[in-house]
Amino acid sequence: MRRLGTAALLALLAAAPLAAGCSSVGGIAGAVTGTAAAVGSGNPAVGILVGVGTRAVADEGLRRFSRGRSRTEQDALAEVVGGMAVGEARPWRVRHDLPFGNKQGEARVLRAVETPLAECKEVLFSVESGEGADATRRWFLASACRQDEGWKWAAAEPATERWGSLQ
Repeated sequence: MRRLGTAALLALLAAAPLAAGCSSVGGIAGAVTGTAAAVGSGNPAVGILVGVGTRAVADEGLRRFSRGRSRTEQDALAEVVGGMAVGEARPWRVRHDLPFGNKQGEARVLRAVETPLAECKEVLFSVESGEGADATRRWFLASACRQDEGWKWAAAEPATERWGSLQ
């Protein structure tokens, strides 16, 4: 009976990340693996070490995943901006392989800055959220510059914590 109770507890803990936000996944994964290691080995110190290690690995994996998605969004927007003239407006859109977190909006090139060091464009872009009557559109300022591999994201304002994951 004790094994059934432990298995049910572990299953419940494993399902918890589905209900929690992404920032909780590392902690929950660490707790689940640490508990399992402590129960399996009979040594709480082993459980703590396994739990801390698992949390570190899970948190780093989520950071890498998030940075990759952000880079995809930035590259898509920079590619649109690279083909635009000053004063022009175009829609932009990103569709990720996993069907969540897709972004779209409008980009408007405000000015071009050409120096001996770089060719850049300052762009005002929107990010649309929601659908129908709940739809919102927030505007941001960014720069994209031409590089050897094409147009790339250069800088953005306001800061990331104020407008999300596109920075």
